[in-house]
Formats: sequence, structure tokens, C-alpha cells
Amino acid sequence: MNKVESFMDLTCWKRARDFKKNLYKLAKELPGYEQYKLASQIRSAAVSVTANIAEGFGRFNYSEKIQFARISRASLLELEDHLLTCLDAQYINENQFNLLHNSCIDVSKSISGYIGFIKNQKNN
Repeated sequence: MNKVESFMDLTCWKRARDFKKNLYKLAKELPGYEQYKLASQIRSAAVSVTANIAEGFGRFNYSEKIQFARISRASLLELEDHLLTCLDAQYINENQFNLLHNSCIDVSKSISGYIGFIKNQKNN
């Protein structure tokens, strides 16, 4: 396993960053009347995922690290709802939804693994 020296070395942060890039593309493609509503909320939640992983990495207390990772994971649930809104409004098709939703699940699992790693460190 490679040594983790920065939040940018974390697998969960890398996956969240890639997901964020795809969400920014989606937000850019939404209709103009959604740019200040739904698109803005998608961008904000996507940034929250990576930013909370980064902020938690900088904390020295295990419980705080875990709390920030949980906030990050909660932002993924918000994004999941936004993706459903995009599907329901027919801004994306079923295939696009499935690709983005699967990425969302992948990032969530990765963050859950990171939380498990932190808990293990705390207990050792």
C-alpha cells in the first residue's frame, strides 16, 4: 500500500474527484433555467464530497475524521436525489442515470471503506 501523505493520495478522494468532474459536465448541460437552481445544487454537493474528505484528512482526532467522511457520504445521497430529479425531468436518460448512479455508489463504498480504515486505526 502506498503511503498517504495528502488527501489527494486517498482512493476515495480520487474517485470522488472523477465523479465531481462528470457532475460538472452534467450541470453544464442542464437547461438555462436550471443553472441557478438544480445545476448549482449539483455543483455544490459535488464539491462538498471532495472538500469534506480533504478537511477531515487534516483533522488529528479520529472521530472528527470520521464525521467529515460521513458528511461527504451524506452529500452523495443528496447527489443521488439530484440525479433522480434529472431523470424524472428527462434531462438525462436511463443509461446516463445508471452510469452516474453507479459512480455515486462506488464513491460511497470507497468512503465507507475509508471510514472503516480510520476506525481500525483508532482501535489499534
